[in-house]
Amino acid sequence: MGGQYAYLREAYHPAVAYGWALLLVTQTGGMAAVAVTFARYFRDLTHAPVSDALLATFSLAGLTIINCLGVRAGGSTQNVLMVLKIVAIAGLVGCGYFLIGRAPVPLRPVLDRPPSFGLLTAFGAAVVPVLFSYGGWQTASFLSAELRQPKRDLPRGLMIGVAGVIVLYLSVNLVCIRALGVAGLAATMVPASSVMRAALGERGAALIAIGIAISTLGFLAQGMLTAPRVYFAMAEDGLFFRSVSWVSRRTRVPVVAIALQGGLAVLIAVSDRYEQILNYVVSVDFIFFGLTATCLFVFRHRGGRTKTKPVTVYRAIP
Repeated sequence: MGGQYAYLREAYHPAVAYGWALLLVTQTGGMAAVAVTFARYFRDLTHAPVSDALLATFSLAGLTIINCLGVRAGGSTQNVLMVLKIVAIAGLVGCGYFLIGRAPVPLRPVLDRPPSFGLLTAFGAAVVPVLFSYGGWQTASFLSAELRQPKRDLPRGLMIGVAGVIVLYLSVNLVCIRALGVAGLAATMVPASSVMRAALGERGAALIAIGIAISTLGFLAQGMLTAPRVYFAMAEDGLFFRSVSWVSRRTRVPVVAIALQGGLAVLIAVSDRYEQILNYVVSVDFIFFGLTATCLFVFRHRGGRTKTKPVTVYRAIP
């Protein structure tokens, strides 16, 4: 139980602060930013006379409540949102490829200016949202103790999931370049809406906006479902508030851990400072990615002599 935290605990020490970074920066900060993104698209579609902060709060609170109702409720919600997200992406790719002619893509040099430190920092800033969009694969390991056959299902899920994301995201990028061209893509802040507007007019732009809103809810749902298992595992080790390890007898999920994460995400969203926190999300996340990767070398060096801590399994996913 605990995914990356469990690996770092066994390789180094339980005090490695992955869970705190997850709770205070990477998970809650990312969720707050995505919740506000959902609110902006929802307001743009419905013209509802409510603030972004209020809509973000409602979305986070609603998903928190759903996941407190049990693994089945949270998992079912995640599955539905995932299917709708894939349908929206497939619709974007299909419309962009079959309904829009190929835009001219002139050949240009790889670098538009001499190599410099400023160019390197600009490239790094441009890569941040890309890295953020490809993050999240590691959260599957947070639920490994709740799987019936983790040795089979976890590697299979990771490989299929990562491969699927690569195919979908690269398809979207290729369609945007094909439909809009390099100049058109650089000129728009909403490339998906621009592609669908060119294919189906304003109705197409509205449809893809709905798809993006659903996509953001899917991200929030998986965060609510997976990350609290890390806080639960750390509380079991005495490194988090003991109450965070409390499991509801009725729903068999760590209600306090789920509610704590949802509450902090709401606070970040309503503080209007989520964009500043988001700047730290990717850097902190990838520092722990690298640290987790080093665990493999530690385990190999020990030659299987690691004494793992027994895990508490509070529910198996059917």
